[in-house]
Amino acid sequence: MRVKNKAPAEIQITAEQLLREAKERDLEILPPPPKQKISDPDELADYQHRKRRAFEDNLRKNRSVISNWLKYAQWEESQKEVQRARSIYERALDVDHRNITLWLKYTEMEMRNRQVNHARNLWDRAVTILPRANQFWYKYSYMEEMVGNIAGARQVFDRWMEWEPDEQAWLTYIKFELRYKEINRARTIYERFVYVHPDVRNWTKFARFEEQHGFISGSRKVFERSVEFFGEETMDEKLYIAFAKFEENQREHDRARVIYKYALDHIPKDRAQELYKAYTIHEKKYGDRTGIEDVIVSKRKFQYEEEKQFWRRYIYLWINYALFEELEAEDEERTRQVYRACLELLPHKHFTFSKIWLLYAQFEIRNKNLTMARKMLGMALGMCPKDKLYRGYIDLEIQLREFDRCRILYEKFLEFGPENCVTWMRFAELETLLGDTDRARAIYELAVNQPRLDMPELLWKAYIDFEVSLGETEKARELYERLLERTLHVKVWMSYAQFELASADESNVELARRVYERANLSLRGANEKEERVLLLEAWREFETQHGDESSLNNVIKKMPRRVKKRQRVQADDGTEEGWEEFFDYIFPEDEATKPNLKLLEMAKAWKKQQQTNDEEKEGEDDDSNSSSES
Repeated sequence: MRVKNKAPAEIQITAEQLLREAKERDLEILPPPPKQKISDPDELADYQHRKRRAFEDNLRKNRSVISNWLKYAQWEESQKEVQRARSIYERALDVDHRNITLWLKYTEMEMRNRQVNHARNLWDRAVTILPRANQFWYKYSYMEEMVGNIAGARQVFDRWMEWEPDEQAWLTYIKFELRYKEINRARTIYERFVYVHPDVRNWTKFARFEEQHGFISGSRKVFERSVEFFGEETMDEKLYIAFAKFEENQREHDRARVIYKYALDHIPKDRAQELYKAYTIHEKKYGDRTGIEDVIVSKRKFQYEEEKQFWRRYIYLWINYALFEELEAEDEERTRQVYRACLELLPHKHFTFSKIWLLYAQFEIRNKNLTMARKMLGMALGMCPKDKLYRGYIDLEIQLREFDRCRILYEKFLEFGPENCVTWMRFAELETLLGDTDRARAIYELAVNQPRLDMPELLWKAYIDFEVSLGETEKARELYERLLERTLHVKVWMSYAQFELASADESNVELARRVYERANLSLRGANEKEERVLLLEAWREFETQHGDESSLNNVIKKMPRRVKKRQRVQADDGTEEGWEEFFDYIFPEDEATKPNLKLLEMAKAWKKQQQTNDEEKEGEDDDSNSSSES
């Protein structure tokens, strides 16, 4: 059949229109399933058989869909077949034992059917497999409390707290104890809580708990412990505000004022805005005019200190200005005026900038005005002496080869800071470079005899290296002996042994071995076990490389055994917090001396017993003599 008109139809019909029209007209009407009324046991059994077969078919198709298992178990429960529902839940747990919903539905079914022991066993299994699922612990403890098993609920909470859960779990446990008026138990939980979650608000809650129950001194102790716990490195203004408000509530206004002042002195100003506000309000309410003025002055001072940090960028503006005048404009006098104007602005009694002084001195030297450069640096050291100024001035004189001036500057530097070991070392190095070893040795002697040094170990090492570099082995050995009179640190002994080994003496190995033996005896007497282990390991390595088999075996026999021990942990207030494990070392040499010590103790005890017996006999003899005389 041929189409006469191949043009498109005026009205286009799409597939969507056809489907919509069919839906609107309900061309395919699906009748609802007929209502089935079960009238005898056979029909019920047939119905249950068909439903179970349908559920099992669904499970065979996709075992991992947990909703199919839940529908199946709920249907069995609706048929009063609790045992069958229990079996289905167990099969589902074999498929996915980490599904929280599955465990919850299973236990809820047991509780609905008043199977408390079954539910308890299920909760035990659930919290063992998924201890981080808080829902299980909450519902488990709630169930025990509802059935009146308070001790069981407490035991559940204790098991839960061993996993150190989040803060809400601890607070729930505390509220549970407070419901039954167990104040001491709640306090014990708080003691553990604030160390597991060491947050300021948790310490504050602990203190408020003590205050609410009338333990004012206990609340104050909690605040004091929290201040000690956080220390000065992690100070938080919220803690001190809460502490001060607590004292304010107790009408201890002087205590509150001291707390505010202490916090303001130790907390950085940029983190103390709320603290300033609280302190100001406190002084306005309870302070006098002087206190209020002090608060306002300290607040204004804080603003000035904030502005002070911009000085650094101001200084670089001056430096850039001076460099521009010197390099670009090539105006020597103008550059000098810029430097002097900057130095006049600086409050040198409070703080200064070494960089600006040194740059000015270098500028004068570039312009061949050495006298002015020295004058300015001398003025700087007189007005505001600093380490950087001294070092810069000394480096300048070294470049000019003015070594006598360097000596004078080093002497002044050491008068300013005699505890600075680096200064002593550089002074001695300068004399060594100049070839005056006697002066260098005298400087080192003065240095090591100083009562206070910031890094004495570096100074002693430099002194010993100085003697070794000169080939003075005996003097270096004497230095080691002097150092060992001051400290018995294991690193000194090991360095001494390495020195003896590296010496040119023929018996260097034997000398090093003697040092190791002395070190072992010394550390053994000082009971420094960890340092002694380090020494023995170094000694063993030494014998492996330079000794024979017998000497190596001798050291190996001295090596300790590492054992694990337990000890009680006590809090700052003397209460016991439990046990902690630590590793200890047992040395064979120490074990060998124990029988002798026991023998001595037994001998002393026997002697004491003999003296007691003799005194008793003498007393009896005196009594018998007196009775015979009468």
